[in-house]
Amino acid sequence: MTVSVEPTPVEPSGNGSAPANPSAHTPGSASAGASVGAGAHTSTHGEEVLRPHAENAFADELAALAAQDDRPRPTRWKLSPWAVATYLLGGTLPDGTVITPKYVGPRRLVEVAVTTLATDRALLLLGVPGTAKTWVSEHLAAAVSGDSTLLVQGTAGTPEEAIRYGWNYAQLLAHGPSRDALVPSPVMRAMAEGMTARVEELTRIPADVQDTLITILSEKTLPIPELGQEVQAVRGFNLIATANDRDRGVNDLSSALRRRFNTVVLPLPESVEAEVDIVSRRVDQLGRSLDLSAAPDGIDEIRRVVTVFRELRDGVTSDGRTKVKSPSGTLSTAEAISVVTNGLALAAHFGDGVLRAGDVAAGLLGAVVRDPAADRVIWQEYLEAVVRERDGWTDFYRACREVSV
Repeated sequence: MTVSVEPTPVEPSGNGSAPANPSAHTPGSASAGASVGAGAHTSTHGEEVLRPHAENAFADELAALAAQDDRPRPTRWKLSPWAVATYLLGGTLPDGTVITPKYVGPRRLVEVAVTTLATDRALLLLGVPGTAKTWVSEHLAAAVSGDSTLLVQGTAGTPEEAIRYGWNYAQLLAHGPSRDALVPSPVMRAMAEGMTARVEELTRIPADVQDTLITILSEKTLPIPELGQEVQAVRGFNLIATANDRDRGVNDLSSALRRRFNTVVLPLPESVEAEVDIVSRRVDQLGRSLDLSAAPDGIDEIRRVVTVFRELRDGVTSDGRTKVKSPSGTLSTAEAISVVTNGLALAAHFGDGVLRAGDVAAGLLGAVVRDPAADRVIWQEYLEAVVRERDGWTDFYRACREVSV
């Protein structure tokens, strides 16, 4: 027997019972995706939200694309694959509307990711931390389904119910297993409504819970044995997962599960200029959402932070002449965004509004020195051998030395 499952409102119970559905419905942290132009948005209580969902922040761009998109659209897609790619990569529409880039990277990777979602294969976005996996996942779901909130946030404690379904225990105890007692997961809702579900940090989820996805992805069905029913995915359903293999304590995907995905590896930015562009765009957006005025000449400090991160990541200076040791941290683009945003806040609230070396030095130290013993030595050697000798970096060297003592 097949049943169509709609979202079930959960009534609070007087005995403290709660539905077993711990899945998250909020986006991840700041990522390396480049974006601009998110305006103010309000919550259901009329308050301005700190981070609007992609489909709200860029509603005007999505509407403009939909109005001028005359290409074929897969069933239940809000946009054609071409328009989805344009939304992510940016461009100018025939009527002159400018679509801002949400991701700065190889176009072919985005095209492959979008095309995968138009098939019956799930999409796995793989890469080191900070390569915009979550950011791309959110914007893909927003452009394809108009809703990026069908999200399961993977952690070491994510239970099977977060992917399958849970129960309203008050109704379960009072009436036994029934349709009204069922609490659908975001994945179940996506299957029933033909939408895109997201699973973040898949390799953080215990292996036995990960494998819950195998039947969903291969058979496109989710059994409900307690009711003798099943939910079959309708056309338009697909799933985007993100994962990285650099964090400690990850759970490798089984070969059976990995075969159910098409994998797209998101690389780090290929050049200093590309990474500076990503960081400056994202910092500009975050700064405006936090009511921080644009810092004059901030691009100079952004370039310095990006240069330091890239050299320590690569183990060699940008001119290729000096080898340096790499610290234990990932030094991702997302971390560079955080360092600069924090520096912008320092300049605005405790300085003259101009982003200077002293504003980013403390954040830079915290990003580089994760292992107090080993990383501190690596950082001090880099300061003395590279930064100290670099023309025009005297103020940066002094600021970093001051917070490193």
